[in-house]
Amino acid sequence: MKILFIHQNFPGQYKHLAPLLASQGHQCVSLTLRVKKPTMWNGVQLIPYSLPKRSGQNLHPWLVDLDTKVTRGEACWKAARKLREQGFMPDLILAHPGWGESMFLHDLWPQARIGLYCELYHHAEYPHLNFDPEFDKSTDAQAQALRIRMKNINNHLHFPAAHAGISPTAFQADTFPAEFRKRITVSHDGINTATACPDPDVRLTIEGKVDVTREDEVITFVNRNLEPYRGYHVFMRALPRLLKERPRAKILIVGGDEVSYGARPPNGQTWKQIFIDEVKDQIAPRDWERVHFLGRIPYDTFTQLLQVSRVHVYLTYPFVLSWSLMEAMSCEAAIVAGRVAPVEEVITHGETGRLVDFFDRDALVTQVCDLLEDPEARQSLGAAARRLMQDHYDLKTICLPRQVEWVNALSEMDVDDRGRV
Repeated sequence: MKILFIHQNFPGQYKHLAPLLASQGHQCVSLTLRVKKPTMWNGVQLIPYSLPKRSGQNLHPWLVDLDTKVTRGEACWKAARKLREQGFMPDLILAHPGWGESMFLHDLWPQARIGLYCELYHHAEYPHLNFDPEFDKSTDAQAQALRIRMKNINNHLHFPAAHAGISPTAFQADTFPAEFRKRITVSHDGINTATACPDPDVRLTIEGKVDVTREDEVITFVNRNLEPYRGYHVFMRALPRLLKERPRAKILIVGGDEVSYGARPPNGQTWKQIFIDEVKDQIAPRDWERVHFLGRIPYDTFTQLLQVSRVHVYLTYPFVLSWSLMEAMSCEAAIVAGRVAPVEEVITHGETGRLVDFFDRDALVTQVCDLLEDPEARQSLGAAARRLMQDHYDLKTICLPRQVEWVNALSEMDVDDRGRV
């Protein structure tokens, strides 16, 4: 088959699937912004395209999101048209529609089956909206709901052209309208449990910052970027008490200074510094020396961080579940996490981790301290968490085969058998 991959940050969620399909003899091509000239990557032909320079436009603020997606969709469509003129006719188009690139590809290749990576459908009611009132600055809740609803125009422009969808968790799939939800297969991207695995002899050394082993009392917290959407503020507000109660603990915090989700911080600040400033006066200088901000770290170092962790804290709004949580589980870390729907898909309280109310930092500290005092509980929770990852989320034995099944089923669909939403 000829397969065209579309992803704003290719390979993204296709990191393992695309090379596997290429190794099976399929011709795999990706249109991408990530390269400047055509190249090969793990058997996949990467073809660059670029976004046009545009002057500022006077748009209604609710239309800015759609305007960005249409701009990307047009740029991708122009590059795809050149591919078609060169004779490329894909049998399948596998696309993450979140940034709009795949919006017009059905118009070029109506004979192609289209499979969407269904990451999230936006909802304008609690808990999807106003989960954390502290950061909802809208003065008109009804207007905010309308703006959120407008963000789904991109989804609805994709649905009529798509034959099927795939989503990594039931929580994410269930956000989509029922008419399209029935076409979505739930299959996680997969956790490589062979590399994300426990190592009793691990030593994490980052020059000038940290040097720890399993003998140290290490508490870890990981975000792509340190921000409220992933509970950074809750964790930081728990630090003063946590450091007092655990005088030997070392706190290792991973994450960048940018914003992945939610609102940007005010006045050009960073969320990282805002919450450092909020709590630092409550923490003695000698205790603050045990808090280590590691920024973004290479994956091998990240794995060592999870392997050395005695307790790993994970917090998120009701949103897309982080790979980092599941990788921590695969490394047999003892997890304390916020009780929200996506987390409850993988964490059962008392079995594969401990759950607390997202906003209850005292409960968070209590559970962390209890686990630090109870090595048997840590071992039991960590072992059960790893078994869950191996039995249901392993990349090579579970998730990749299921994704290939989905691709094969997509290829056999009638070209006119599309979901209408």
